[in-house]
Amino acid sequence: MHIKICGITTLEAAQAACDAGADMLGFVFAQSKRKITPEQAKAIIEKIPAHVKKTGVFVNEELDIIEETVRTAGLDYVQLHGDESAAFAQKITVPVIKAFGIENKSDLNKASMFETDFYLFDSPKGKYRGGNGTSFDWAVLEENDFPKDKTILAGGLTPENVKEAILRVRPVAVDVSSGVETNGIKDRAKIILFIEEAKLAFQQLEESDRHGSICTAR
Repeated sequence: MHIKICGITTLEAAQAACDAGADMLGFVFAQSKRKITPEQAKAIIEKIPAHVKKTGVFVNEELDIIEETVRTAGLDYVQLHGDESAAFAQKITVPVIKAFGIENKSDLNKASMFETDFYLFDSPKGKYRGGNGTSFDWAVLEENDFPKDKTILAGGLTPENVKEAILRVRPVAVDVSSGVETNGIKDRAKIILFIEEAKLAFQQLEESDRHGSICTAR
């Protein structure tokens, strides 16, 4: 069970997330208001705990540039948020998270045909691929047998709804960016509350699995 804080652009935000118990941090190298350079990411990554995994977000980027960024910044994962093929993903030398915008079950069917380490399910693309602060109908993920141990849930998550989202979808991880911001800046208080709520939900899932009971937020 993991919690990823994405769209990190400052050391202060990274430290706040790590101090609150985040398992992963995301750095955006694609066109976005949260875009960061590999050198800027490296300067942050060098100052945060090694056990916190670092993910780079890319959109339809060239393989050579992705690999160079992995080396420069010191990334543990690559998150592909564009139209990349499964064959392209398999060429990347670190584990891959492939993002899919979800509107209906047909989008989930597309994902099931894509071989990757993890599947990130997000809201449909807006101005940017991801990080738009909108959610989708979680029922699409509830009513299927997609492998939960490879499912990362994103899209419109906030401290107020993350617990319900986890209990309904049962993902292995959740990913948040704008949901822990105030006026476009990472908010320490929101990060702390989000992580607290997510950890409570994951703990509740583990307890329900141990006791064989069904856990629901409804």
